[in-house]
Amino acid sequence: MDQTRTDYDKFHRKPMQVKDAQRLIAGYVEAGAVETVPLAESVGRFLAEPVTAPHPFPRFRRSGMDGYAIRSADTASCSSDDPVWLEVIDEIPCGSVSSQVIRPGTAARIMTGAEVPDGADAVVMLEMTEQQEKDGRARVGLKRKIQEGQNITPIGLEVQEGQLLLSPGTRISAGEISVLATFGIHRVPVYRKPRIAIFSTGSELLSVEEPLQPGKIRNSNTYMLAAQVREAGGEPFILEAIMDDLQLAQARVEEALREYDAVVTSGGVSVGDYDIMGDLVRGGGVEMLYNKIAMRPGSVTTAAVKDGKLLFALSGNPGACFVGFELFVRPTIQGMMGRKDAYLKEWTAVLDVDYTKVNAFTRYVRGRMEVRDGLVYAVPAAVDESSVMVTIKDSDCLIVIPPAKAVTPAGSKVQILLLKEGSR
Repeated sequence: MDQTRTDYDKFHRKPMQVKDAQRLIAGYVEAGAVETVPLAESVGRFLAEPVTAPHPFPRFRRSGMDGYAIRSADTASCSSDDPVWLEVIDEIPCGSVSSQVIRPGTAARIMTGAEVPDGADAVVMLEMTEQQEKDGRARVGLKRKIQEGQNITPIGLEVQEGQLLLSPGTRISAGEISVLATFGIHRVPVYRKPRIAIFSTGSELLSVEEPLQPGKIRNSNTYMLAAQVREAGGEPFILEAIMDDLQLAQARVEEALREYDAVVTSGGVSVGDYDIMGDLVRGGGVEMLYNKIAMRPGSVTTAAVKDGKLLFALSGNPGACFVGFELFVRPTIQGMMGRKDAYLKEWTAVLDVDYTKVNAFTRYVRGRMEVRDGLVYAVPAAVDESSVMVTIKDSDCLIVIPPAKAVTPAGSKVQILLLKEGSR
């Protein structure tokens, strides 16, 4: 390749807007293979097939109270001065089914959750009754009219037979587990976790076990990315860091693309002499999709594709690496598992303090949400430089600050992207 052309491409990158880059990436994302796992192992996984109700729920008329199953017509004329007395012909604990039919003048003692016997159309709570025994037979007394259907949960109140319960792409959590267990779905079809290879690049990197050395830093990005992959639902594979060697990097990355579902790297995407990932995506071994995004931090965020598999080359700065993953890699991983709303959820908030930085690109500022007087406030991190990693742990949102030539004042309405899965 002509060196002049290569240098020009390195220094004159055309920035792409974030949403345009997300749409471009989405064109290469397909849901992956399906596997079936035991119900208890499906938590956190993404459902691969629709689940419909095999029967209504409840599937029988269910008592909502401890009390007596009765015919409401028997109470039509009763009062405190003229109570009605009914003969108790059965006792129905939860889990049992009565063989008796409630006929005029009779009742059955019943527990919460038990099946209401035929003939009964209401349940009166125990506290509203009196009990007596007459001629060796138990009787229950009522002093007020009971409405038909009172304290009875009808068949199919919650779910009708054939109703869609869960859609493909749903992430399974406690509520979904409850639904699946209720309907006896003990083997759950889920998408296989995408296998994501993770590299860091740079001769300055030390493993986390090594003591510090002059001019060296520990390889923290790799472990941060592995945690992000796992939180997104994927399966991370940490591979050995790549030194500043272009041929070695190309061989290692292409091998990883053959073996894994996607590859994520950090570092080596700027415009310096040793930024090998930037050189790699321009070198012809892969098809470059973009190598600059109109955003801060992480404008050098890069993506490429080879044989339908995606390579994400993120900034080596921790803050920029984190943001690049959340905007581009997380939705890719979740898209591989059929999730439709894979992008970070967006809210509107009030900017808590003046934001003084100006830039031609949109800024994605780490911050936290606070709710005061019914309003959501966005509080920017005190230090939000791309090289700063400490504020990542304190952030639950990204505050989107549009391009600005002046201070963005406190009180401005801004968009925030929610980082915590529980808020999404």
